[in-house]
Amino acid sequence: MPTVSPTLLPILMLFASNIFMTFAWYGHLKFKESPLPMVVLASWGIAFVEYWLAVPANRWGSAVYSAAQLKTMQEVITLVVFACFSVLYLKEPLGWNHALGFLLIAAGAFLIFHKW
Repeated sequence: MPTVSPTLLPILMLFASNIFMTFAWYGHLKFKESPLPMVVLASWGIAFVEYWLAVPANRWGSAVYSAAQLKTMQEVITLVVFACFSVLYLKEPLGWNHALGFLLIAAGAFLIFHKW
């Protein structure tokens, strides 16, 4: 039975957790007529699933990555997931300024992961 590499597993789990979290935080924007208390409860339920992915991803990932690397990974994954979500779900375009901002964040991630 194949297993997922310890370096890849946290990344995959962080991607999955970020998909849930993005829907928890921003999915309701398409349903602005829904009562806010209902939206908060639904978002909380979605976020509960996200925690079941993010917490183990960080726990297991800490065997391979430093805390700074895990946090940096999570932020880069968040931006990738959010960019796709914004375009595909919210139908909001991304511009050159978004691309430049993401590039600067990628440069920061390089600095965190590079061995000096």
